[in-house]
Amino acid sequence: YFKWWYKKTRIEKKSAFIDLLCAVPLQQIYGCPLGGIGSGTITRGWRGEFCRWQLNPGKYHYETVIANQFTVCLRRKGQTVYQQVLSVEKPSALQGWNWGYCGRYAFYHALYPRAWMVYELPGQNVVLTCRQISPVIPHDYKDSSLPVGVFIWEVENNSEEPVDVSIMFTLQNGTGTKGDRSGGHWNEPFALQDGGERVAGVLLHHCTPVNPFTFAMAAREKAGTVITHLTAFDPAGSGRDVWQDLLQDGKLESPTGKSKQTQNGEVTAAAVCASCTVPAQGHGTLELALVWDMPCIHFGSKERLHLRRYTRFFGSNGDAAPALSHYALTHYKEWERKIEAWQKPILEDSQLPSWYKSALFNELYFMTDGGTIWLDLPPDCLPQDLQGPGAAKLSHLLPVLREYGRFAYLEGQEYRMYNTYDVHFYASFALVMLWPKLQISLQYDIAVTVLSEDVQPRQYLVCGKTAQVKVKNVVPHDIGDPDDEPWQRVNAYLMHDTANWKDLNLKFVLQVYRDYYLTHDALYLQDMWPVCQAVMESELKFDSDNDGLIENGGIADQTYDAWVVNGASAYCGGLWLAAVRMMCEMAEVQGDTETRQKYDAILQKGKESFERLLWNGKYYNYDSSGSRTSNSIMSDQCAGQWFLGACGLDQKEVEVFPKSHIVSALKTIFEKNVMSFAGGKMGAVNGMRPDGVPDTSSVQSSEVWIGVVYALAATMIQEGLVQEGFHTAEGCYRTVWEHLGMAFQTPEAYCEKKVYRSLAYMRPLSIWSMQLALESKARQASSPTPPQKNPLHP
Repeated sequence: YFKWWYKKTRIEKKSAFIDLLCAVPLQQIYGCPLGGIGSGTITRGWRGEFCRWQLNPGKYHYETVIANQFTVCLRRKGQTVYQQVLSVEKPSALQGWNWGYCGRYAFYHALYPRAWMVYELPGQNVVLTCRQISPVIPHDYKDSSLPVGVFIWEVENNSEEPVDVSIMFTLQNGTGTKGDRSGGHWNEPFALQDGGERVAGVLLHHCTPVNPFTFAMAAREKAGTVITHLTAFDPAGSGRDVWQDLLQDGKLESPTGKSKQTQNGEVTAAAVCASCTVPAQGHGTLELALVWDMPCIHFGSKERLHLRRYTRFFGSNGDAAPALSHYALTHYKEWERKIEAWQKPILEDSQLPSWYKSALFNELYFMTDGGTIWLDLPPDCLPQDLQGPGAAKLSHLLPVLREYGRFAYLEGQEYRMYNTYDVHFYASFALVMLWPKLQISLQYDIAVTVLSEDVQPRQYLVCGKTAQVKVKNVVPHDIGDPDDEPWQRVNAYLMHDTANWKDLNLKFVLQVYRDYYLTHDALYLQDMWPVCQAVMESELKFDSDNDGLIENGGIADQTYDAWVVNGASAYCGGLWLAAVRMMCEMAEVQGDTETRQKYDAILQKGKESFERLLWNGKYYNYDSSGSRTSNSIMSDQCAGQWFLGACGLDQKEVEVFPKSHIVSALKTIFEKNVMSFAGGKMGAVNGMRPDGVPDTSSVQSSEVWIGVVYALAATMIQEGLVQEGFHTAEGCYRTVWEHLGMAFQTPEAYCEKKVYRSLAYMRPLSIWSMQLALESKARQASSPTPPQKNPLHP
């Protein structure tokens, strides 16, 4: 690994897909990100700073840009009485500004995709509330793609006289990288009137050779609101000119015309100010927006130009920022109505604990801030353009991708691979419940890749062996690295040869049936059925003794890629039996009697082998190898049952695992992995020895994986252990969001001693499987008849 890392980072000057030597340092500063799905994100901290940037697809830049601020100016009787940057910072730049707002007078609250910042202005009897909104709306495939964030400033004047209030928004042209000083950037004012609504502001054109973009900062004009601007100022200077301009009359001078282009080494910034008069004991509202228009993108290899999803509605010429600003400022109320309609039933359910409501919505930040990309397919695209000859066999591939685009998100902000499939297996519940068409689009992309191969040999970094990049008829590990050319070149993961992993093929089959069960999309199932048959045929070779159960190969050949497993195993064996069961179900739907009978026979044989080899009277052993740790208690041993339960295939007459065994295993996990670990307050450790000591045979066996714990909690809820499920998941939420200060960057893993790994990770989106389990239980309770196969969202 070190040799490869040195060549990659020092000689080729590229970044490693997983950088084990230079982890991103933990900053306990992040709040709710701005932006819709797949058009880039800008994260604001809980103190209001603009501090995490992902405008270039999949590539993160961690930098607080100090010029990006909101400033308030209050005037009474024609005099400015108070002017303050709403930031607790005291930076060395812009020293002509009044910094150092006292944090004691401010409060932050986030419920993704919205956040609230409340400022009590000392001695002024005025309270400001900034409501931040991004258009992340379930089952919406238009507005959810937009690169916008809206800031609604509510002003409460609790004094006995009217007050003139101005909110000034300042923004640097760029994202705080050295590209901001590369020269050639410029700003210009704009106004757009449409349908009786007018917005005005400044465009900041960021003219880099790769992935150029335009920022728009805008405000909505309405009766009683005045919008003014400053086209350009130097954010590296004292900023005194801007400050004095605002101080003088609560407005900016609003010059006309473009700014000059920056020279090499220069930075530029702009300001937009919205002002209104708020009567005594009255209330006022100022509406501002931030937009970034980067319509056409190159990935790292720069081989192909791609269009983002939102260009379908706003064009790809790079001139959409005014229209996007106008659209955001005239539609945010509708977005909020939809967000409230979605969230309200959960927020008002008194049976649900409040930490769960926070976790459920706030963990969704990764849907947009997972380096997420959502591309529009060109209308003239042909099946063979989509990864080779296999595409032609999928009759609905093109209609789906043309209508809903291509979707990808990273395994983690530090683990830079798109749609890492063993992890997406857990996270996919958020997609299929909230944006099911994106899950189906993603599955089509995986199916196409299954049918293709890449025979180029390469060396794998853990074992040192050489093997081909992609084998035909197996599921890929991932669809590529944003620093290369995703979709075109898959399997960026170089650690192991995943063609021999035991879980990837099974996870495809399980998701296909789960998606069909929840969406009733028969055309999707029809297309996926031959692909499921192909990957199961590939998987059958892992049943070397023909006992109906696959065996692991004595290496770390599944998602726990540093935890060796040998012989029959609870995790992969359980996934296998669940997939075999779903093959029977799908064969039935497809009217394929022969395949149904084939997998029925495997299932009967495999169930018997699984119980004989792994059941020990209390739980399923980690594996059947008889090694020192083969009887470890794995928290994820019921993963197969988790998916069966999500698809209604856990009823008595169709059960794969005896219910009494599942409940006993879950109770053992609760007693040992949860309650005997860290005082029962940190979730479930992956591996626990029967004597109540964590399994330290590998790095991963002694970790807690947050996404696995949420899945375990969902399984407990499915099996009627509701209190145990909530207690288990609560340990993870409180550890990450409260004790470790990792809000909006939930890691893959942590240990008892507060060591953590891989910040901002995909797997915790599995919390949505808890919500599915709760909704299914509620439906069963309200209908005494056996559950019908209802789609989750008709």
